[in-house]
Amino acid sequence: MSYLILAIFLGLAVLGMPLAFALGSAALAALLFMGIDVNMLPQRMMHSVNSFPLMAIPFFMLAGELMLKAGIMERLVEFANAFIGRVRGGLAHVTLLSGAGLATVSGTAVADASALSATLVPALEKSYGRGFATAIVAAAANLGPIIPPSAAMIVYAYMAGSTVSVGGLFLAGVVPGLLIAGGMMAICSIIAHRRNYPLTGEAISLRNIFFQLKRSLIVFLMPVVVLGGIIGGAFTATEGAAIAVVYALFIGFFITRKLRLSDLPALFVRAAITTAVVGALIAFASAVTFLFTVDLLPQQLAEALRALTDNRLVFNLIVAVMLFVVGMFMESNAAYIMLVPLFHPLAISFGIDPLHFAFLFVLNLVIGMLTPPVGVVLFVVCGITHVKMRELMRHVWPFVALMYGVLIACMLFPPLVTALPHWAGY
Repeated sequence: MSYLILAIFLGLAVLGMPLAFALGSAALAALLFMGIDVNMLPQRMMHSVNSFPLMAIPFFMLAGELMLKAGIMERLVEFANAFIGRVRGGLAHVTLLSGAGLATVSGTAVADASALSATLVPALEKSYGRGFATAIVAAAANLGPIIPPSAAMIVYAYMAGSTVSVGGLFLAGVVPGLLIAGGMMAICSIIAHRRNYPLTGEAISLRNIFFQLKRSLIVFLMPVVVLGGIIGGAFTATEGAAIAVVYALFIGFFITRKLRLSDLPALFVRAAITTAVVGALIAFASAVTFLFTVDLLPQQLAEALRALTDNRLVFNLIVAVMLFVVGMFMESNAAYIMLVPLFHPLAISFGIDPLHFAFLFVLNLVIGMLTPPVGVVLFVVCGITHVKMRELMRHVWPFVALMYGVLIACMLFPPLVTALPHWAGY
């Protein structure tokens, strides 16, 4: 039965049916084939999305939309520029630092890619050319799901159940996220010197640094309040997300004063659409996951992998290769929802720290957002900048290679991922 579900799902997906409906159609076909009452399908779907933790997703989506509309992008750019100064490749560094800062308030790569492309690509293109400019923006946007808060981590934690906490997974992304951001800046410096790109930015001024720090402090307090509260146990991830929305409204209406009441309906609709896509995937995938369980697929997969190896590192490498292939052809949210219930229990049975495996899983699929043919960040950036995919890929591969390097490092040295959450008591 599992093969029937996969065959129908892949066939419909190749034909262009949205992934959520392809999952639902595959589940319905399997139920009919097995003679199971189809009334089980809506019951499973409703049960899967009737969840308090999942309410964090629309709130974080809305908070990100509000913060972007409130004009934080300009403040982040000016703040980063004050610290970089006039150096070769300086504008690239500013973009990456802005992407890292934006990641602390948005949690999604797609929103970051849209904001960075519209704001920074014109200036980057003048200094570096369109290909390298779009590659920098795509790389910076991909920090969104790695540096907390992260919508992807919330989905993973929900699908994994009680063995992974949202706060712990958020903390797991801090050190690798900083390593990736620093590595990307190093790549930009090397390329800028080799290609003799022009100097950009203004000379460093302590007066300007303090001015920009004071001006941007209100923005950077948001992740401190929200993440600090979640990690410290003051409130749940869902309550923290709601606080982030209130905070974003306060900044937009009273600090930057760029948010208007007339802007809210469009922002609500965009956040609702994104949330609906994730919700539909979770709802339909829950039925598929149930059928996989009935068909004993998790046990079969466990036996197959244990027949290959009983080594934790080899297991992680096998899963990484599988996710590399999956990430090339499947949208990441669909991959979390379908594969986490299969692989997460296996990782625990191999004695792997749940937080360690969870972050490796998330990072692997985040990298997939930068790899064709279904690299969603690539499509967003190409759609906004009108650069050809071939040209973008020619410039973005060093950043993809760096992210895979950090992934391997996190596999070999688990404390890079687990030290901070374990220190915090997770």
